[in-house]
Amino acid sequence: MFGIKHIKFDSMTYVLHYVNGNIKREGRGLSFFYFSPNSSIVAIPMGSNDLPFIFSETTNDYQSVSIQGQISYKIENPKTLSDNLDFTVSDDGFYKKNDIEKLNQRIINEAQTATASFIHGISLKDAIRSAKKIEANILEGLKNSQAINMLGIEILSASILSIQASPEMSRALETETREKLQQEADQAIYERRNFAVEQERKIKESELNTEIAVEEKQKQIEEKKMESEVQRAENDRKLREMQLDADIAVENQRKQLIEQRTANDKKEAETQGYVIDTTLKPYKDIDWKILTALNNNPDPKFNISLAFRQLAENADKIGNLNISPELLESILNDKSSKK
Repeated sequence: MFGIKHIKFDSMTYVLHYVNGNIKREGRGLSFFYFSPNSSIVAIPMGSNDLPFIFSETTNDYQSVSIQGQISYKIENPKTLSDNLDFTVSDDGFYKKNDIEKLNQRIINEAQTATASFIHGISLKDAIRSAKKIEANILEGLKNSQAINMLGIEILSASILSIQASPEMSRALETETREKLQQEADQAIYERRNFAVEQERKIKESELNTEIAVEEKQKQIEEKKMESEVQRAENDRKLREMQLDADIAVENQRKQLIEQRTANDKKEAETQGYVIDTTLKPYKDIDWKILTALNNNPDPKFNISLAFRQLAENADKIGNLNISPELLESILNDKSSKK
């Protein structure tokens, strides 16, 4: 009514409300009334956007390669973007121009420029295996691009989904790769057989070395046993010699002992003989009768015996000798009583 309108935006849209060429209000998720004849509303989406792309470039070996990927970005400075592209909306909230497509195309162009400068310097095989390098080149090219920086946007990521050669070249590469893989398989079989033969040789050589080592060890054991037996025999001989030497030494000592004992006994006997001879020498020339008298034996029978002996010695001088029976009986009775 009378040109007064109401408009509402969500929280992911940054709104610039111009009145007579000046900004009256700005912000995200605004809802307000405005006078349509002198108002202009700019709505810039603030959410992140995913921008798919497909490039076809030529490698340095003149082969065509198709690169498919995706770029993620978001609007960082909406006022800067509104100064370069038109995001004006009509009264019913629709964009008057489709400058979002223009923005996407500029980003794709910069990405393709960065990709082309890299792809033109490598071969087809290298290009197919260079997804990460292409991603890095796209990111670096976009972040360093003056045109992108003037738009007030931030590049979040760049992803390469596939890199493909032409169908004919793909079949050729597949054939080449297949042949190479077959050669590698044949080489692997050859190397495996050679390895098996080499392992068999090493096993046999190891067995022979083991047998040689066992024989050598057996020889050493026999030699050690022989040395031990020789040493044992030598030790036994030395023990016998030591035993003989000990026996000889004992016998010599025994001989010396016997000789010393004999000499001592002889000397003792000589000493005793000398003592006896010296002791008896004074009595040697004395008559036994005197010695008997010196003994002073009080036994009358002893004296009778001496008397009989004297009579016996002078028997040729005695004519008749009468001995009383009482005397003999007393002597005999005395002997009988002693028994």
